[in-house]
Amino acid sequence: MEASHPFRFAVQASSAESPGAWRSLARRAEELGYSTLYMPDHFDEQWGPITALTVAAEATTVLNVGSLVFDNDYRHPAMLAREIATLDLVSGGRVEVGIGAGWMRSDYDQLGLAYDSPGVRIERMAEGVKIMKALWTGSEVSFDGSYYKLSQARSFPQPCSQPHPRIVIGGGSRKVLSLAAREADIVGVNPNLSAGYIGDEVISTASPEHYRERVGWVRDAAGDRFSEIELQCLTFVLKVGPGAAEYRDVVAKAVSMSPDLVVTSPLALIGSVEEVVDILEARREEYGFSYWVVHAPEIEEMAPVVDRLAGR
Repeated sequence: MEASHPFRFAVQASSAESPGAWRSLARRAEELGYSTLYMPDHFDEQWGPITALTVAAEATTVLNVGSLVFDNDYRHPAMLAREIATLDLVSGGRVEVGIGAGWMRSDYDQLGLAYDSPGVRIERMAEGVKIMKALWTGSEVSFDGSYYKLSQARSFPQPCSQPHPRIVIGGGSRKVLSLAAREADIVGVNPNLSAGYIGDEVISTASPEHYRERVGWVRDAAGDRFSEIELQCLTFVLKVGPGAAEYRDVVAKAVSMSPDLVVTSPLALIGSVEEVVDILEARREEYGFSYWVVHAPEIEEMAPVVDRLAGR
């Protein structure tokens, strides 16, 4: 597969020990060459993403901030469109807005929201994305959908980014990845999370074959715009440097997978700095993945790889 996009790297974080530590994390990510600081959108022990991302943007100068991802069901899309437009404006266009259909059942249980079928949640998200894009044009929007209805609505302010902030949509099903291929600037290719929690289904759908199939779905749905899309991958297992082989074996035993499958799954990055650099270059060639996301505790461990590959 043609490597049409340079490498980018992001850090995902839910919170920090203090407000000062949060600002320091954002500045350190920027200093090390990471492109973006992402936050998830759950109701466990994490800070409110919109406020925290605003603080991170204010603490930095070039670092992008974004959601991975906002659950469409938690906020009306017209309200989220205004919040994102404001953040994009005050940050000078440094927002990547991830939108998802929701998957974590415990969030819905806490909020007392109906946990509709994946198909219904994806259709509702599709309407939400359409509404937000329309509002970001500055036009008056009337909308009569199955889930949302707007009458002569406008959104103020307008985002700095044109035609809108970069949109991230990810998933593991054909339906959501096809939607992402049509609507998103960045498409995250994930395992299947339809069970509503992290369990055996994540492991069973994390093989290279599953990832190749999902990239194929994106390609088929994107058509001529496929070359414009950045393909993103979120890592769940990472070990860069000494002890990588031992760590691989521990992970393999814990998840009942062969060591070879562990190291070849796009969920994992395991090896020396040189080996991980080679792995990422090979995965960009095979799958098209150029945008990699690691978790905050791994920011320093991954830094030598970021230094070698970011922008290449």
